[in-house]
Amino acid sequence: MSISVDEVAKVAGLAKLNLKPKKVEQFAAQFNNILGYMQKLNELDTSGVEPLYSPVTHETMFREDEVRMEYSREELLGNAPETDGSYFIVPRIIG
Repeated sequence: MSISVDEVAKVAGLAKLNLKPKKVEQFAAQFNNILGYMQKLNELDTSGVEPLYSPVTHETMFREDEVRMEYSREELLGNAPETDGSYFIVPRIIG
């Protein structure tokens, strides 16, 4: 499998990238190098290799979910520059 210069130019156009022809050729060559490397990896016999999901063993330390009320509503709202009763007032972003 290889990627042509035309395919790279088409994808660049879809991504709204304005690439010079020299860059398109450069990217096509780089993509083809990557695909060649991937093809070499596909040719390896991995039948006796156990799948590896992460090079580091992870032990997830979950804690029990517990509801804690550490702050009162008044304390939290007291830190806001502007409030309306029990709500934060924030600047309007969308007209």
